[in-house]
Parts: sequence; C-alpha cells; structure tokens
Amino acid sequence: MRGEAPGAIRIVAGQWRGRKLAVPEGDAIRPTGERQRKALFDILGHGKFAPGGVSCLQGARVLDVFAGTGALGLEALSRGAATCAFVERAAGARRALEANIKATGAGPRARLVVADAEKLPMAPPEPFAPATLAFLDPPYRTDVAPGVLASLSGRGWLAKGAVCVVELAEDEPFVPPAGFEPVDERTYSKTKFVFLSHGA
Repeated sequence: MRGEAPGAIRIVAGQWRGRKLAVPEGDAIRPTGERQRKALFDILGHGKFAPGGVSCLQGARVLDVFAGTGALGLEALSRGAATCAFVERAAGARRALEANIKATGAGPRARLVVADAEKLPMAPPEPFAPATLAFLDPPYRTDVAPGVLASLSGRGWLAKGAVCVVELAEDEPFVPPAGFEPVDERTYSKTKFVFLSHGA
C-alpha cells in the first residue's frame, strides 16, 4: 500500500516466496500490501473459489490490469497460475514490472501489454487470453473499473465464468456492469476487494 518503502514489497508464497519486488520511487504507484495480498490469495485458494478442493489459481490464465509492479500477477504465477498478461501504461511502473518479471524468471509465462486500461486492444491469443482470473487495481475513487470490465468482456479478454477481483478503497461505491455477478466482498484495513463472476 501507499507509504511502504520502495523495495519493501515481497511475494508472499509459492515458488518465489520472499522475493523482493522493485517499486518505483514516489507515490504514483500503490502496490497491494503483503497482508492484503495474503488475505486475497487465501480467499482464492479456498471455499467457493476452489471447486473440488482445487484452487482457481492452479493452471489459471491470469490478467493483471493497472498492473503497476506486477505484484498481483506475479503472486498468482508464484502460486501455480500458468500465464499472466500484465496491462500497464506508465513508464516508471513498466520499468519496475519488467525488472520483476526478469528477476523471477517469469518471462515465458508473462506478457506485458503496454496500453491504457480504458482503451484496451483486442485480447492476445492463448495462452494469455481469455483469462480465467483477472485483477483490477485502478487508482482509488476514479470509478473507472466498471468501464474497464465492460471493455475486457467485449474485447475477448475474459473467459466465461472468469473470476474478477476489483480492488477499491474501503468506502468506495462500485456497481458492476452488465454480465458480471458479485459473488463476495471483503474489506481489510483501507482496502476493499470485490469478487465477480463473468458471464457465468
């Protein structure tokens, strides 16, 4: 979260557990904190998101929009996801993300898409899309998430039944667009995660 020192972000669990992630200086990037990530991925690994006892992370095609440092997508890869497409436009964030992909050795399983999340290109082919698990971490209180979700759906980025997680400020209102069904919502400190199912 904002206020953590650059270099203080680490992957929580899995293949790259403990790996430090590069973070650009300044406050333009707000990486999801380790405690919040742990809580988020604990949820995704159990219960309704693990049908038959198999986490939705296993073998997932992941999409990390407003990727920043790539903390969410790399955490997913570390925990068993197959691939991840990272969508990021800002130059400073891209440099950190590229460094983090290189440091983890995720290269063959990672694809960086340089694009404005609100003006997405058509989805890349498999194995990077359609995504079965998507993370959206837009700047807080901008109300861009519904439009981005609609664009993801319309441009072929999301598989039917894909789990979509939107990160928002704790008191930020959110109304999902048509075709997305809310399935859960959790708040941790000043962060709220809204879990949605796409076109199920």
